[in-house]
Amino acid sequence: MAEIHQFVYPAVFVQGEAEVVASFPDLGITTEGESFEEAFLFAKDFLRVYCAYALKFDLDINKPSFFTEIVEQFKNEKPMLVDALLFPRDVK
Repeated sequence: MAEIHQFVYPAVFVQGEAEVVASFPDLGITTEGESFEEAFLFAKDFLRVYCAYALKFDLDINKPSFFTEIVEQFKNEKPMLVDALLFPRDVK
């Protein structure tokens, strides 16, 4: 039976002038949206695509930091946990 993978990473959301930027400090990837809701959805999808690519090509993925460490490091921002589920069809 094929495996289902779940990835959970802290992301940091920052309100810009016209957009909300979402970044994953552990992975070095960033996306943005026009609102927090849109930025969260884009971050969730980007995390899924990033992890699927890494699994497909057998690349190393950094382990996630403890959420408390990210909260402490980014006190003036909005850290949140973002998850991605990968099904076997996502990694083909």
